[in-house]
Amino acid sequence: MHRSFATLRAWLALVILSLGLTAHAAQPEYRGALVMDAANGQVIFEEQADRANPPASVTKLMTFLVVHDCLRAGSLTLNTPITITREDAGMGGTQVWLEAGETFTVEELLHALLIQSANDAAHALARAAHGSVAAFVSEMNRRAQSLGMERTTFRTPHGLPPRSRKASDTDATTARDLALLSRELLLHTDVLTYSSVRERTFRPGQPPPREVIMRNHNHLLAKVRGVDGLKTGYTAAAGFCLAATAERDGRRLIVVVVGSPDAKSRDIKVAELFERFFAQGANLAVFQRADESPFLQPPSGAAGSASPAASQTVPSPAESLPTVRFPRPRP
Repeated sequence: MHRSFATLRAWLALVILSLGLTAHAAQPEYRGALVMDAANGQVIFEEQADRANPPASVTKLMTFLVVHDCLRAGSLTLNTPITITREDAGMGGTQVWLEAGETFTVEELLHALLIQSANDAAHALARAAHGSVAAFVSEMNRRAQSLGMERTTFRTPHGLPPRSRKASDTDATTARDLALLSRELLLHTDVLTYSSVRERTFRPGQPPPREVIMRNHNHLLAKVRGVDGLKTGYTAAAGFCLAATAERDGRRLIVVVVGSPDAKSRDIKVAELFERFFAQGANLAVFQRADESPFLQPPSGAAGSASPAASQTVPSPAESLPTVRFPRPRP
């Protein structure tokens, strides 16, 4: 009797283990993915690319773009001082531990935004750029619409989940929309100046723990050839997300993966997509870097710019592949 019970327990354990392994093996690699030729905007791979998903900290790419628009307009400069408020300092999550009363330049906070993924820096930049976080978020959504990001709604400048924990209150986007945003940044800003940095010190020279060694969360930098941006993100609702870009032999790809079950799976999938589609390099458009001003043409949706469709035009097969000049990262 005891032997039969022990055998039954062993059999049940084996079944449970087997079911667990099967469930793990069947777990999807992501909720959505897309690969885009950065030079001409052509989508060369997509899977569930229009499925809604919270962007988590990938939201900060739009935060960067809206701040950059303010830099272009002259309402901010890289040297503009921003004095930190209690609200900025109280953001929580990933941060550089800003303290109320401290002052930092826009440029310092932009590095914290894209290297450390600092939520406190995102809040401070949003408040300073448009007077209030609410006004800044409104501009984020206007800018998203100008780029054709039809399935995107921003509710924060940082991507943290709402206190209500309701899905209807969180930021929402898709892999396709994040690719459109990434391309806009590559075409019209110097985002790579920030997103390509693997490590940088915040408050250099200050005694620990005030001095913060910021380390980029994008672990594909220097590990996958050509990768120099853009942004990772994670929350429990969003899963592990990454909007990445890489340049090889005069070609540039954008790869977006959202909703991966873990960081390792996400990074492996993004690296795999880069390898697969760079191997088809003859079919990719060519571009050269610009040595002069990064503002090669007005950004889509900005005052006096061309229509959004103009920046997303895909040449027909009969047309020659275009050459697009991308901004060169500042040292």
